Amino acid sequence: MAALSAGRSAGSPPVAGLGVGWRPEIAGVVAGVAGLGFCEVIAESLDLRHPDRPPAGPSRGVTDLRNRGIPVIPHGVRLGLGDAAGVDPGRVARLATCARALGAPLVSEHVAFVRAGGREAGHLLPVPRTREALDVLVAGVRRTQAELEVPLALEPIAALFDWPDDEYAEGDFLTELLDRTGALLLLDVANVYANARNRGQDPSAVLDPMPLDRVAYVHVAGGAVRDGLYHDTHLDPVPPAVLALLEEVRERGAAPAVMLERDGRYPPAAELHGELTAIAASARLEPVP
Repeated sequence: MAALSAGRSAGSPPVAGLGVGWRPEIAGVVAGVAGLGFCEVIAESLDLRHPDRPPAGPSRGVTDLRNRGIPVIPHGVRLGLGDAAGVDPGRVARLATCARALGAPLVSEHVAFVRAGGREAGHLLPVPRTREALDVLVAGVRRTQAELEVPLALEPIAALFDWPDDEYAEGDFLTELLDRTGALLLLDVANVYANARNRGQDPSAVLDPMPLDRVAYVHVAGGAVRDGLYHDTHLDPVPPAVLALLEEVRERGAAPAVMLERDGRYPPAAELHGELTAIAASARLEPVP
């Protein structure tokens, strides 16, 4: 297992530079981004027709990126690290197979649960910030790390509600989770902005207690206000407030690699290229040619 079992992770960040989430609908745009530092693909979207004989059939677009020497990160959305019943061994094995198939430098998943009482929620749901829930998360992360040959980065989600009787502030909860597992942090600045806005908090203050020294890479995405709440849609342009928060994260030295997530309602190539340019400028990365 590449990740440390406890304490602080050491070494250089596993990826660097400007990245983008690969989706079939924008494969051509992604392929045309000069100087792309890395890419991310939804792990559950990979075709594992021959799971016992990696590489496991990623799409041609993803294979082309790998052949160009661009690191590709499998990003899981259905593992359920916070599921009270524990992570499903088959899903853990599949995620590990994805990482091997891609020759990935790391794997990422969410601090969330996705099923309860044998039922799939179909969404990423927030984990109560309690000691009991933390123990469940630690067990799920360690079980997953035992199958992986590369580090695991954990992403706190955007949540439209909080559970009552939390025993930890979010930053303290994340810090203890990372300290107990040796995992890295996938910091989504759009999620930070969404949660802070919906809770009536200052996003900058929310960043203060977060373990920013453990950031593996950063997500940026767009959102929209509906019924008085800010939704992290991944369907809309990245708002200026999120770019400003990204710039602040960079000033704090916690943006070694930054990528755009877009999951639908894709704009024309020139507009998408413009978003990448704006992200690169806010993170002080090399400009997109």
